[in-house]
Amino acid sequence: EVISQKSRIYKGVSANVDFYSGFVYSMLEIPLELYTPIFAIARIVGWSAHRIEELINMDKIIRPAYKSVMQELEYVPLNQR
Repeated sequence: EVISQKSRIYKGVSANVDFYSGFVYSMLEIPLELYTPIFAIARIVGWSAHRIEELINMDKIIRPAYKSVMQELEYVPLNQR
């Protein structure tokens, strides 16, 4: 119940499976340095499928260009934050 209340991380977006994966990895005593490789292994097939789709459909725009409409902010050095 607590996790379901806290899982809306920002702007109403629910936590995805990776949020809970960390808890599971911890309970299984998987070393922290393996979390990222496990994440990548779980997604490599999907990433590969997207790349193959891009190569096959070269004449189609799969990811349109993004143009930010936000007001540009001045950079504040880390030590001044």
